[in-house]
Amino acid sequence: MATVNNNTVSNPYSIDQVTANTVNVSDATQMENNFISLMVAQIQNQDPTKPVDSTEFLNQFSAMSQVKSMENMTQLSKSNLVLLDNLQTLTASGLVGQEVKVSVDSLELGSSSIRGQLNLEHASGDTLITLTDSNGVKKELRLGSHTAGVVPFEINPAALGLAAGQYKVEATTDAGEYPRVEVSGLVTHVRVSADGPVLDVAGAGAVPFYKITEFGQTPVAGLL
Repeated sequence: MATVNNNTVSNPYSIDQVTANTVNVSDATQMENNFISLMVAQIQNQDPTKPVDSTEFLNQFSAMSQVKSMENMTQLSKSNLVLLDNLQTLTASGLVGQEVKVSVDSLELGSSSIRGQLNLEHASGDTLITLTDSNGVKKELRLGSHTAGVVPFEINPAALGLAAGQYKVEATTDAGEYPRVEVSGLVTHVRVSADGPVLDVAGAGAVPFYKITEFGQTPVAGLL
């Protein structure tokens, strides 16, 4: 009498089984090609009495297509980033010899005065710029009361008794505001780094391209 073996035998052509061993998930195109080959192999070797549901093929093929689309989008994003970086480099190189305005949190003082501005969101009864040298010694520059808007300032190292060197700079108001400090300076050099173009700006030192707030500018109002 014949016996029937009810033990389940794994299908060597199973898409999930073979894909796990042969598909390189980092290459969406190769994955799609492998999937099609596996799908054909499974159809050819399926049990005629128990055909595989076509919905399974469609769902898995749809998933493969989504993976490929995501990889294409990733490659496009990388290309756009490279293009943006190249455009920034070209723009930065064209700024050599021009005056720009940059956002700073430190200054490199020499013998020349540095001009800049604050942008107040609220009126201030007492506006203050604090310069701190490498030894932690602070020097305050009081700008007085101002309405909301642009507040020009000038830092004269000789008049303030400041030696040449690097200083941290911070602006505060009695209203609790910490306005951004922007200074104007001549671009003397541009270098390319892994994080994008870096400009050497007189009075500000090395400044990343993204900290430029204005270029092609005229002298700061009120300091002529």
